[in-house]
Amino acid sequence: MKLQCPIPKILLPVDGSKHSKKAVQFAGCLGRAIGKSLSGITLLRVLTGGYLSRHMVNIDFRTKVLVKESDVFKRIRQVHINQNINPFLDESEKILRDSGIEATIERLILDGDTANEIIRTADEGSFSAIIMARRGLSELKWIFVGSVTSKVIHAATKQTVYIVGKKTSKPKTCPIPKILIPVDGSAYSLKGVEHVACLTYPFKESLDRITLLRVVNVALYMERLKGGIDPEIEANQILSDAEKIFVDSGFSEGLIETAIAIGKPAEEILKKADEGEYNLIVMGRKGRTAFKDIVIGGVSSTVLQRCQNQTVAIVSSK
Repeated sequence: MKLQCPIPKILLPVDGSKHSKKAVQFAGCLGRAIGKSLSGITLLRVLTGGYLSRHMVNIDFRTKVLVKESDVFKRIRQVHINQNINPFLDESEKILRDSGIEATIERLILDGDTANEIIRTADEGSFSAIIMARRGLSELKWIFVGSVTSKVIHAATKQTVYIVGKKTSKPKTCPIPKILIPVDGSAYSLKGVEHVACLTYPFKESLDRITLLRVVNVALYMERLKGGIDPEIEANQILSDAEKIFVDSGFSEGLIETAIAIGKPAEEILKKADEGEYNLIVMGRKGRTAFKDIVIGGVSSTVLQRCQNQTVAIVSSK
């Protein structure tokens, strides 16, 4: 199988927080490991207008000139960028370069709704991946507040989205030495397998372990048996097909581990991730809307909401 880097162009949204700094560090480590296959990283900072609040008394809203087109706005915006935005962008670029990134690094500063601008930029710029931080939101806030992270995950269907966890690898080491890939036999989950094979091929010798996990849903176990299908035999076949993708791509069989669990899929994935101290969980995107994921309790959404330490990647089916 001919392998090509699945994320040659990375969009890296940052907001100046310690969380986004972790995303920058992760992108640096991953980009260094990918090597020359990475063509570029764009640091994106979206200004939401909050910095204008203390200056509102100086803006005459009776005029017909739009605020964003006024000289006052432009001056306030530039001062804010110089004092508060550029220093973090400078630091971020230095982190990327110190990590060993040789690809082009660009900066982009936009105004507007953060999630919408991230998605629009990713689509218009033909980015293949978005790497961003999780902000440690509770499950309740994730659902009802409509976090930027949640909006991007559900709307950025053309990109693989990496949500960087609290625990990241040290600089100059393998960024994702232990990878967990839940598979269910669908084309979506196999996209996740293919993504990892392509992504990690340049640094496969540095990996500790890739685990393919098939969770047999306990709620459907008896139903499958009644239908003449042994769920465990089926699970072994699914794992065998997934493992074959790695072996055919030139990975050592000793690097690939397979596991079967019986229970609730999200619970078993989270349990395995913690017990195995994995660095990355890779899941396929099923194209559900945010509303459907909330109502039916999508496995991917549950894992994203509750998995705080590991980085989680939702792989684009496109």
